[in-house]
Amino acid sequence: MKKKRVFRLLARATTKKELLDNSTYQFEKLWELIESIPQNFQTTNFDFDDRDKNIRDVLIHLYEWHQLLINWVTSNKNNIAKQFLPEPYNWKTYPEMNIEFWKKHQKTSYKKAINIIKKSHDDVMEAVNLFSDQELFTKSYFNWTGTTSLGSYCISATASHYDWAIKKIKKHKKLSEEI
Repeated sequence: MKKKRVFRLLARATTKKELLDNSTYQFEKLWELIESIPQNFQTTNFDFDDRDKNIRDVLIHLYEWHQLLINWVTSNKNNIAKQFLPEPYNWKTYPEMNIEFWKKHQKTSYKKAINIIKKSHDDVMEAVNLFSDQELFTKSYFNWTGTTSLGSYCISATASHYDWAIKKIKKHKKLSEEI
C-alpha cells in the first residue's frame, strides 16, 4: 500500500539547504498530483481558457524556465555576460516569450515533456549545489544578478514555479473529476 504524503506550506528559502529541500518537495508534490489524475485526463486539454492548454504545456513551461536559469548561470560563471531573459525579451515582454515556448513545443509528446522536465529539474538542483549560501542569498553578490540574489532567481524557477504549476493542474483535476 502506497503511503500518502501530507504536504505543508513552505517558507521562502533563505539557505541553500532550504532551497534544495523546498524545490525537491514542491517537485515531488507536483508529480504526486499528476499521478493522482487518471491517465486519460493527464493528456486532455484543460476545460478553462489559458495559454497552457494541458499538463504537457505546463511541464514544458517549467522546462524552458529551467533552461533559462541554467544557460544564464553557466554563461555568466564562464565570464560570458548574458541577461536572464534572451533578446528581444525583457520583464515587460516576457509573456510573449512564454507564448513562443508554447508554440515551440506543440509537437513535443507528453512522455518527452515528462522526461525533459525531470532531467532539467535535476540539472537545476546540481547547478544550485555548486554555490554557497552566501553566493545564493547575498543580494548583488554577482554583478550579473543585478540588485537581487541568485537564490531569488533559483526559487522563482523552481519551488515558486512548481507551486504555480500545482495550482493550475489542481484546477484541471477538479474539473476533470466533475465530468
